[in-house]
Amino acid sequence: MGLMYEDVVVISQAEKPGDCTVITVNCPDKTGLGCDLCRIILLFGLSISRGVCPSYFSTSRIYSYRLENQQQPKPPDVFLLKFWCFQDRKGLLHDVTEVLCELELTIKRVKVSTTPDGRVMDLFFITDTRELLHTRKRREETIHHLEAVLGNTLISCEIELPGPEITACCHGSSFLPSAITKEMFSLELPAEQPNGFLASAPVSIAVDNSFSPSHTLIQILGQDHKGLIYDMMRTLKDYNTQVSYGRFFAKPRGNCEVDLFIMQADGKKIVDPSKQDALCSRLRMELLRPLRVAVVNRGPDAELLVANPVELSGRGRPLVFYDITLALKILSISIFSVEIGRYMIHDREWEVYRILLDEADGNLEPRNKIEDLVRKILMGWE
Repeated sequence: MGLMYEDVVVISQAEKPGDCTVITVNCPDKTGLGCDLCRIILLFGLSISRGVCPSYFSTSRIYSYRLENQQQPKPPDVFLLKFWCFQDRKGLLHDVTEVLCELELTIKRVKVSTTPDGRVMDLFFITDTRELLHTRKRREETIHHLEAVLGNTLISCEIELPGPEITACCHGSSFLPSAITKEMFSLELPAEQPNGFLASAPVSIAVDNSFSPSHTLIQILGQDHKGLIYDMMRTLKDYNTQVSYGRFFAKPRGNCEVDLFIMQADGKKIVDPSKQDALCSRLRMELLRPLRVAVVNRGPDAELLVANPVELSGRGRPLVFYDITLALKILSISIFSVEIGRYMIHDREWEVYRILLDEADGNLEPRNKIEDLVRKILMGWE
């Protein structure tokens, strides 16, 4: 009896409305595989309602397959999408973001600015999941879709490889105000929010080394949110922890149960109490507060700040900008400017979205309402 080493993905469509679509993946194992798979699922706007990863024993021969000696793939080329519009309108940025997501174009960075006469210049630094943006056909397809959304307001639209001078001027601020970093990026849950984003039912995490002779069992109970499994898996990946077997089940009223059989990179259980405590503490923080959301003062104006931790591999959280712009579109709030940057804070890299809100019409919603809706959409609760 042999084992196939070809990567296989099978999608079984739901048989009737209300049933789940089943995605089966067969591929060589590696530390962080669960994180990578969950990230792809999140990237396509899908949610996991149930999940099982196979037993370590049933895949032990696959597990021996290592990728360390394999040549790492070349990073995708970053292209500059640049367009001018005659006038801004509420929801414009979200409509553009939605088109790019549908075309499987990943937004790496954005620079949005509004001139005094109301014209808008948007610079999107993007990569192509299909790796075809270097072709004329793919660029024309993208521009055609944008023209359909922007209509007669579009002045010009171009896609090109950016020069170093453009890339340098679009990096945004190299620092954040210290008052923001101290409160927003604290590694401890604030006293007024002991349950993080959750109104009640804090996350419960238990460690059991007696259940399996070769693995540590992590049992997690808590409230479900969009990207929950991704948040667990990226944390374990950052800790270089192998998930050999797992089970996830979403219960009624938004609760969930997760069992994960894990081991260290050396193939041993996690028996050191300090390591157990550190892992549980980090998991609890990432599940209770996976993103940071705040509306703060930026001079006389209001600025929306949203931040998410970056994986050690360098990848950020998918669809964050999409969700932010959707929330602002629902609230009918115009965007004056946008900066997306990465910052090292408390020895962690963060991807930070800084959105300067347009208060020209004087009808800006209360700040707590803005924070609440942005948070709910990011967490999948709206």
